[in-house]
Amino acid sequence: MPAVKKSDFHFDLPPELIAQAPLPERSASRLLLVPPAPAGFQDRHVRDLVDLLAPGDLLVFNDTRVIPARLYGAKDSGGRVEILIERLLADNEARVQLGVSKKPRPGGRIVLDAGGQAEVLGRDGEFFHLRFHPSAEHGDDSLEKLLLRAGRLPLPPYIQREPGEDDRERYQTVFAREVGAVAAPTAGLHFDQPLLDALRARGVDFGHITLHVGAGTFQPMRAESVHEHRMHSEWLNVGAGLVEQVRRTRAAGGRVVAVGTTVVRALESAMRDGELQPFAGETCIFIFPGYRISSVDALLTNFHLPESTLMMLVSAFAGRERILAAYRHAVGKRYRFFSYGDAMLLHPTRT
Repeated sequence: MPAVKKSDFHFDLPPELIAQAPLPERSASRLLLVPPAPAGFQDRHVRDLVDLLAPGDLLVFNDTRVIPARLYGAKDSGGRVEILIERLLADNEARVQLGVSKKPRPGGRIVLDAGGQAEVLGRDGEFFHLRFHPSAEHGDDSLEKLLLRAGRLPLPPYIQREPGEDDRERYQTVFAREVGAVAAPTAGLHFDQPLLDALRARGVDFGHITLHVGAGTFQPMRAESVHEHRMHSEWLNVGAGLVEQVRRTRAAGGRVVAVGTTVVRALESAMRDGELQPFAGETCIFIFPGYRISSVDALLTNFHLPESTLMMLVSAFAGRERILAAYRHAVGKRYRFFSYGDAMLLHPTRT
């Protein structure tokens, strides 16, 4: 197999196409339908999924809930600190990224602007391990309560504004329930209750996995050779109930449609000997062309950053040339890109 390079997934994107805010209505976003080649692309809207999906199809959503994961404080030795929670751990501990001029050593303390302190327990590469001591004065008996009271929503770095009150609702899916993500599974942001009701009336079934999206999803790939890249780890849960839903759907001739790349990562991580199995734990799976995705039959996804691992995943599913052609079409038609942008419905490349 020829070497796969990061530059193989480059495309030119005018900055003004990067969506800085959501549309007033979730399901009003545009939808680029990408059928298998040589069929042409179709410019649709997300609400058209009612017509594009069939009775008996299964939509699989990621039900992770985004936490307001950004805190601010100061080292006890001086110097401002920005804390971005990467992973909530037991006993008020967390794995975090620190924005600070001089990295603290184990034993150091950070005095939080919101009240309370955080103790540096250790370091693992770019991440730090902190134990939080919330302030009883504010009624914070846990890190989760502290974040809900005083944490700031960590909007992606390409959204060049401070988060507003609306973002607390709009940078969250309507079916979010399992707390733990620091970034939204953005394909799911397009669904509102009227669309879900219409899909259910159409005979489309719904299933859920959980994958807690980490801040590593925004980190650029540094190596030019894709084969040298190591993915960040994320926690997921594919339950026995979802596995049974997939089995029944396939047996009845329906399609399994992933809502977002996180669903694909979760389902592919749960594949064992060609069969989907219940699985809960960590995944570092890296999907790029050459990998054959077998767990889903179609993929609803947003538009991704150039040269990103997500561009590589969708290229593995629909074909690199097909994806690049779809992105050129989307740029020409002035689609909105990234987290608050429009979506695509991809069908797999035929082999």
